[in-house]
Amino acid sequence: MKNLLPKFWANVVKLPLWGMLCLIAAPSYAIDIKEVRSPGGIKAWLVQDKSIPVISVNFAFKTGGTAYDPVGKEGLARMVSAMLDEGAGDLKSQDFQTQLQDTAARLSFSASTDKFRGSFRTLTANKDEAFRLFGLALNKPRFDGKPVDRIKGQIIVSIQRSAQDPDTIGTRAWYKAVFPNHPYGRPGDGTVESIKTLVAKDLNDFMLRHVVLDSLIVAVAGDISSAELARRLDQIFGTLPASGDTKKIAEIAPAAAGKTIVIDRKIPQSIVMFGHSGLKRNHPDWYIASVMNRIFGGGGFSSRLMEEIREKRGLAYGVYSYLNPYDHAALYMGSVATANSRVAESLKVVRAEWKKMAEKGVTAKELAAAKTYINGSFPLRLDSTRRIASLLLAVQVNNLGKDYLDKRPSLINAVTLGGIKRVAQKLLRPEALTVVIVGQPKGIKPRP
Repeated sequence: MKNLLPKFWANVVKLPLWGMLCLIAAPSYAIDIKEVRSPGGIKAWLVQDKSIPVISVNFAFKTGGTAYDPVGKEGLARMVSAMLDEGAGDLKSQDFQTQLQDTAARLSFSASTDKFRGSFRTLTANKDEAFRLFGLALNKPRFDGKPVDRIKGQIIVSIQRSAQDPDTIGTRAWYKAVFPNHPYGRPGDGTVESIKTLVAKDLNDFMLRHVVLDSLIVAVAGDISSAELARRLDQIFGTLPASGDTKKIAEIAPAAAGKTIVIDRKIPQSIVMFGHSGLKRNHPDWYIASVMNRIFGGGGFSSRLMEEIREKRGLAYGVYSYLNPYDHAALYMGSVATANSRVAESLKVVRAEWKKMAEKGVTAKELAAAKTYINGSFPLRLDSTRRIASLLLAVQVNNLGKDYLDKRPSLINAVTLGGIKRVAQKLLRPEALTVVIVGQPKGIKPRP
């Protein structure tokens, strides 16, 4: 992107490797974020860049994720996300798809656990028609019978296929165990039975409840001015309902602490998921925990878990851990896949490393390397309008503030050895790990 990366990297590539790392250890992300408000009061963040004739829009509705699906209609949010480009206004499914392709625009929707999201990208030359189609999809979706039946059939086939997938089996069982009787414990994709119940009225009701203005967050990057964006915001979103009738999701802490669940499947290696409670994104210790996790299990081949389980013992090809925050819960999780005969040893090493990190923290060398990587790799997230719009949306969704890009390097650099040890002692509890194993592990007994 102009004024962001080319000059920076042109100088960096002249340096030896260590010189590169030192230079990018505390970079400055010089992005000019403008807050735009439409005549109708719709707000968006914009990073304007005229050097590339592309406009990217990312948006989210804060209360439209799969957790909000009614009981018995699980999979509704993702069904809607699959239907919004299947015809709109006076255009039936095939006509809408053809016109979208003719503009070379990209329009997609998705539903995560907490949010309903969308992304849009168009060439500047085709923007008028592309924005028109974008607005139609959100404001006048058709939900015609034949496309509804076709998409339902595709989703059902996907669910049936996933029912044989060990990773999906393990994931569903783990979440059901730690979030019983809570929306987070229900399958976001739905079940064959729940998908069969969905009709056009359910999809329209979802739009009225969740695709509403007081839940909307918008981020834009590319070749568009503030004045034009203000007009486009009203064109695309201006006629959406002001608010909807959304149920509240209860706060919840993970249950099943210390439980081990074995799901018997005749496969040569077991899939293992493990985890316990974590930290939410707005927790004051988030950055400390993030740096800690980079060292512990989130750093690929440089992480402790990978070193101990793969490199030293050859127990598995890969193992990892990650912070997993939701709006109403927080998790610290990990996974490993290994031969049935080596599951017990792998879990023993995982628990030992969990305990070691909690008791001893990290070394100065590990901390310096983690900071260098985290700060140094961040500019790669700013190399296109699509990625910038995605980042701007994430900053807004997490309420990080417009100065986040300026503050981020110092927040990472402020992490200390003592801070990591304090957070690790508080967060990491090997005895509380809930473990789900799919396979036929040797020497492992279920622990209720």
